[in-house]
Amino acid sequence: MKKTVILSTLTMLALGAYSLFAQDADSQMSFFLTSAGPGEGAALGGLDGADAHCAKLAEAVGVTGKTWHAYLSTTGDSTVHAKDRIGSGPWHNSKGVKIADDVAHLHGENGLTNETNINEKGEVVNGRGDTPNRHDIITGTNADGTAFTGGDDNNCSNWTGSGEGSARVGHHDRTGGGDDGSSWNSAHDSSGCSQSDLQGTGGDGLFYCFATN
Repeated sequence: MKKTVILSTLTMLALGAYSLFAQDADSQMSFFLTSAGPGEGAALGGLDGADAHCAKLAEAVGVTGKTWHAYLSTTGDSTVHAKDRIGSGPWHNSKGVKIADDVAHLHGENGLTNETNINEKGEVVNGRGDTPNRHDIITGTNADGTAFTGGDDNNCSNWTGSGEGSARVGHHDRTGGGDDGSSWNSAHDSSGCSQSDLQGTGGDGLFYCFATN
């Protein structure tokens, strides 16, 4: 009887410790890859719509009190550089693993790999070799985190279009083809802006979310 009580107590303590660890990891989460996009291809409702989607996904897993911004650039009269809208870091994924200390580290030798580039639920997202491949992550961004210059549409009409145009994408698994297949934020352009266009080149309309606070 005494042994049973002791074992029961130890089990409860272990479960409590695990629960506290999980809650701490959740509270630290300041970066994630979206588990799904809004479903309209690269038409996200602009930056505001993308930011709202980040917040919705974070709150769905119990992370509140943070301001979330999507890692996306825009061009033209409303030029915004992705690197300038994500806060100053450091950033941790949903398991509490640090992926970068600051903006410079994020765009240098960061901690982003297929295993750390996970979604808000703590799940590894399908990459090259998986079915379906979902490794194309929309960014509209150069490797240094800046917006493109010139007249080409690399951001699907500033994240409002799901027809003509293209979106610059990175590879969350750090592998594949394109200008730089190992780039997490600037590997190649998509073939179009619709959901089917993004899926056709190995994506699913997913994007990165960062907490700015």
